[in-house]
Amino acid sequence: MSLLRAKIQDVFNEPACEKNRGKNAKASKKGCSKPLTPGAAAGGCAFDGAKIVLQPITDVAHLVHAPLACEGNSWDNRGAASSGPTLWRTSFTTDLTELDVVMGQGERKLFKAIREIKEAYGPPAIFVYPTCVTALIGDDIEAVCKRAAEKFGLPVVPVNAPGFVGSKNLGNKLAGEALLEHVIGTVEPDDAGPYDINILGEFNLSGEFWLVKPLLDRLGIRVRACIPGDARYFDIACAHRARAAMMVCSTALINLARKMEQRWDIPFFEGSFYGITDTSEALRQISQLLVKKGADPEILCRTEALIAEEEAIAWKKLAAYRPRLEGKRVLLNTGGVKSWSVVHALMEIGIEIVGTSVKKSTVEDKERIKQILKDDNHIFEQMAPRELYAMLSEHNADIMLSGGRTQFIALKAKTPWLDINQERQHPYAGYDGMVELVRQIELAIHNPIWRQVREAAPWDCQPAVREELPSTKSEAATLHAVQEFAGTMADDFGEC
Repeated sequence: MSLLRAKIQDVFNEPACEKNRGKNAKASKKGCSKPLTPGAAAGGCAFDGAKIVLQPITDVAHLVHAPLACEGNSWDNRGAASSGPTLWRTSFTTDLTELDVVMGQGERKLFKAIREIKEAYGPPAIFVYPTCVTALIGDDIEAVCKRAAEKFGLPVVPVNAPGFVGSKNLGNKLAGEALLEHVIGTVEPDDAGPYDINILGEFNLSGEFWLVKPLLDRLGIRVRACIPGDARYFDIACAHRARAAMMVCSTALINLARKMEQRWDIPFFEGSFYGITDTSEALRQISQLLVKKGADPEILCRTEALIAEEEAIAWKKLAAYRPRLEGKRVLLNTGGVKSWSVVHALMEIGIEIVGTSVKKSTVEDKERIKQILKDDNHIFEQMAPRELYAMLSEHNADIMLSGGRTQFIALKAKTPWLDINQERQHPYAGYDGMVELVRQIELAIHNPIWRQVREAAPWDCQPAVREELPSTKSEAATLHAVQEFAGTMADDFGEC
């Protein structure tokens, strides 16, 4: 437990942010984000965060050493996609019970589960996740994993991120520490080249990295390891031989990028594949880093040629949407890299940003937003559901882009909504992804259903009653018969 505590403290003292490097020593130790109180797990616990980072490693068996509910609540928690193995889609848990805890059977049950997975599936590695229960009762996960690795001849990686130690973001970083300690650098590749890079913090949500990888392939750049999106264990084990790295989500794996630079001299930068300009800039910076590490400078010319070609195609496609979207107002309720990269992407086609959330963004993310928007009034740390509803119901925004948690606020306010977080169904990265994002926004805003739901309900309408003349002979005859009957009744009973 003391080792875990020291590791957590090390993660909090993260000096690697780009702007953080220019600070003095005292300010630099504060790191990229404000440390959270252990146990403050709003929005997800540390175990959940570790699982998010590691589960997209597709050929690995992910074993949760805990009661069944821990795996049930964390399984398939992101829409990451795989181009091959499907083992990561299988849930493994030791299903610890009260009797196992009382009788001290946890470690034995874990060893048995590792053996069963090895015999039934033969994975290249097994990742073992302790949770609150197994950490609190003192099961020695690292000892069991070490013994199992020796016994069965395959890597068994302990991921020490029990939920009670902190937030989901802390779990992301602890997962990076597990990769550094037990995986990266354990295999020496025989095909290392001058154009190998790592992509860190890219989750391949809805397969969006597959829109970016062909661009790198055309430049002759090989992705040695994409961590964790569509990753393989062997690729990550060889990741220390890459020449450069791009950090996509610094809040998740900045510690991994910094320590790989320290240990193996792999320079990195933080960039984004959202939007035309940011995608082009990311390609340029990748090429420039490779040249600094010894690649042929000719790649810079090829990169500019590719950018010019792809931008021309993308802008031509986007021109069709500009007349229907220019001046439309978007409320962005997300965080992290999307808080600034998507803002920039949308403003490129004339969309107005009325607000963006920075709840899970780093200090550097917030600085980028300020530079893009040039107005702090459009930045909010956190907006309560009541305030979101008020803003949308007063028609201060034409659409809200957010995650699934706030979709019902938009629907109640009768405002279009588009999912931009991990549950989304469409890829938005790269040039083609930007076109798809704009297309989905246009479809959502101009969907005719919104005109209908904003109309008053039929039972709320009170149409005026008016006398109309009959339009046909049959209607006239019916009216005459009714009038005669009414006259007869009046003669018999008198007028009311």
